[in-house]
Amino acid sequence: MDGAASARRGLSYPHETPPETGGAIEVAPGVLWLRLPLPMRLDHVNVYALDDGDGWTVIDTGMATKTTRRIWGQIMDGPLGGRPVRRVVVTHHHPDHVGLAGWLQAEFGAELVCTRTSWLFARMLLLDEQAVPTPETLDYWRSAGMDPAIHARRAGERPFNYADIVAPMPLGFTGIGQGDVIEMGDRRWDVHLGNGHAPDHATFWSRDDNLVISGDQILSSISPNIGVYATEPMADPLAGWLEACERFRPLARADQLVLGGHKLPFTGLPTRLRQLIDNHHGALRRLLRYLDEPRSAADCFAPLFKRTIGDGEYGLALVEAVAHVNHLYLGGLVDRTRRDDGAWLYRRKEE
Repeated sequence: MDGAASARRGLSYPHETPPETGGAIEVAPGVLWLRLPLPMRLDHVNVYALDDGDGWTVIDTGMATKTTRRIWGQIMDGPLGGRPVRRVVVTHHHPDHVGLAGWLQAEFGAELVCTRTSWLFARMLLLDEQAVPTPETLDYWRSAGMDPAIHARRAGERPFNYADIVAPMPLGFTGIGQGDVIEMGDRRWDVHLGNGHAPDHATFWSRDDNLVISGDQILSSISPNIGVYATEPMADPLAGWLEACERFRPLARADQLVLGGHKLPFTGLPTRLRQLIDNHHGALRRLLRYLDEPRSAADCFAPLFKRTIGDGEYGLALVEAVAHVNHLYLGGLVDRTRRDDGAWLYRRKEE
């Protein structure tokens, strides 16, 4: 979406060029926008540093890689002016957001602040390491209708392991929850929890000016991935995400500068929330029409994404497709039956 089109839709991007690696852009007094690289198609994560006078509060951290640690060294010596990182606030447990939280705790004595759910997920996943996918994961992929060739290849590969890109986390954290107020960067922030992309995802809404730190719950030009995994195959994260978006709508103002975990900061939050909600309801309507014949979750990429899904995106597309068919199934709009190969086939109920 180009700048003119965005403006017509009620969105604007005050900073259209991201900060350079190791550099920062001051997006509000005492609030720095930093960007760290990711080794994937979505090739960056945004992090933020808030000036607390004698030190800094950092929001999210990037993945635990040698490159990211080196860039953090540049950031500390450069934009942070040599003052210490005293707090690390983590919006949610995904590796690109919590990856170096434990390193910042262990190496610099920073306090970790996050929801209990985020901390528990991170600590649990750090202990869960496999050389090949578990039988439960293979069964889950089969039940979703994963392409047999992809299934066969991945069955023999080392799977994603959280511990590969998340630093060990020392014992102890400071918990935050819905309705809490936290002081950061000479501002008071209301904590509002989202769901769907990650459980108990923390967002922060300034009481003293027009800033919102949204993590991955609300993004400017892409929709957060909403997926179902083998750990909870009957989950309905889409219901939680839509509920959170609706709950945020009364809080949203057009002048708020939204600082997301990816892409560009933006204004026009009421419009963006409406777009995100409408986009998913539209996808569900297309999917329901498509399910006039029995189809697996993996058969449903076309109506959901309206584009070709490549190998690098296949895993995320599959878990999001399962999230959408689960939502329809748990809502009583489709039935499902088992195919001989173990895949669930979904079909729209007769009216």
